[in-house]
Amino acid sequence: MRAVIQRVAYARVSVRDEVLGAIKRGLLVLLAVAPHDGEAEARWLARKVCNLRIFPDEDGKMNLSLLDVAGQVLVVSQFTLYGNTRKGNRPSFVASAPPHVAEPLYERFCTNLQTAGVKVQKGRFGATMHVELLNDGPVTLIMDTP
Repeated sequence: MRAVIQRVAYARVSVRDEVLGAIKRGLLVLLAVAPHDGEAEARWLARKVCNLRIFPDEDGKMNLSLLDVAGQVLVVSQFTLYGNTRKGNRPSFVASAPPHVAEPLYERFCTNLQTAGVKVQKGRFGATMHVELLNDGPVTLIMDTP
């Protein structure tokens, strides 16, 4: 799995002017699934996202986790994170899992976050979406599962 994680003051996702999910302080997670990914990767990534110390403490140091600040998460599926642009000008997406593999793992990742006590909002898997956010910091990380 690959995730782009952005610390946000707010974020929301919509499809055709219908807001599907919106959060206040927390993390926007753009999530892609690879064909070889499974339950273990979904568990590992959710645990890592919950415990990343990327929120400022009282001294302004990135020392607090999502759980420490009672932050929320907006998870948006984005298979294009595995786009390969090495040859030509049109990206290849063969490194992304097909929808029948990716969607259950996307849902499992979200469930794992919820089980850890995080409020989760989601986009619509496979839809063309509009994502709006106010990046806080800015803090943006790219994370791949081992």
